[in-house]
Amino acid sequence: MQKKTKNKGLKKWIAKLHLWLGLGSGLIVFIVAITGCIFVFHDEIKDITRDYRNLTPQASTFVAPSKLQNKTKDLFPEVQPGMVVYQGRDRSAFVYTMVDEVPHHIYFNPYSAEFLQKENLEDDFFLIVEDLHMHLWLPEKIGKQVVGISTLIFVFMLISGIVLWWPKKRKNFKKRLQIRWDAKWRRVNYDWHSITGLYISLLALFIAIMGLSFSYEWMNHGLYDLANLWQEKPEDRLNIQIEDTEYSENALDIAIVETLKQRPEDEMFFVWEQGGSAPITTGSYPEAMDYDHQSNFYFHPETGELLKNHEYSSKSTGMKLQEMTFGLHTGQYFGLTGKIIAFFASLFVAALPVSGFVIWFGRRNKKPKSKT
Repeated sequence: MQKKTKNKGLKKWIAKLHLWLGLGSGLIVFIVAITGCIFVFHDEIKDITRDYRNLTPQASTFVAPSKLQNKTKDLFPEVQPGMVVYQGRDRSAFVYTMVDEVPHHIYFNPYSAEFLQKENLEDDFFLIVEDLHMHLWLPEKIGKQVVGISTLIFVFMLISGIVLWWPKKRKNFKKRLQIRWDAKWRRVNYDWHSITGLYISLLALFIAIMGLSFSYEWMNHGLYDLANLWQEKPEDRLNIQIEDTEYSENALDIAIVETLKQRPEDEMFFVWEQGGSAPITTGSYPEAMDYDHQSNFYFHPETGELLKNHEYSSKSTGMKLQEMTFGLHTGQYFGLTGKIIAFFASLFVAALPVSGFVIWFGRRNKKPKSKT
């Protein structure tokens, strides 16, 4: 009897926390989830609405990155071109740069260096949605914390929701797994809230944890350590020391040519000259627009000498997990099926605070039964 009383008291406190934390974070969870829905298919929608992103593949090799950077300077003399990205054999390439202190992508045909489009990233609808998703349009440091704390609360909500749902008797399990569609709408809403939350809890928890790695370094490092079973992985360290030297356009071109030789079957590539004593870094991906299974190569910024080869196969499990968190969070890692699952999971998550608020509001404003 005493044990039952304690359990009842514990559930009562969990219910209170579930309610008030839900009311406090519900709006943010709704915004983060619904913007996640919108962002999931951003590449597919862009491909339909922006014809400069796609082109006919050619048998010739890509033009040199220095040529695309110089073309950018010719078009916009005031800019300093940065990273060059070849998005795929049948896709345009772009140069990342700042125009009047605003980030831009300058798109080119990767086979002819023909200018295709200037894209203002601050005006891009999907990047605006992404910023709302990640930072709520607040300054990045503040927004990350607000979204991160709300996500941690949401994780607690999922776990506490399962505790509150859990029936006292085993024989009631089947009943608790079904929505009574023939009941009054308040009961249907209650069942929908608790049962939907139960069904998507594991998937929502997985998506939330992957998302937390973007808000908190400790989560990002924690995933790395967990996947590596807390073992040291020296092969993941860059360990390249270069004395301050002159940057060479020729070295940049050598770097991408060597990367293409190393990974001839891959589709997407980038080359990045960071300046100072940092090496030229290139990245290679097996599939266009899929940011996982990344291989990296590091080159001397003056001579173009290959300093380190860091193939995907040689990376530790922890580093692989770190690099695939975006794909896991958005469902992209599992292709179109994964994106569809992520879309509906986010949609159901967005509905949870709405149905939860309806439950609270209904109970608060419940009319007392009239005495006869």
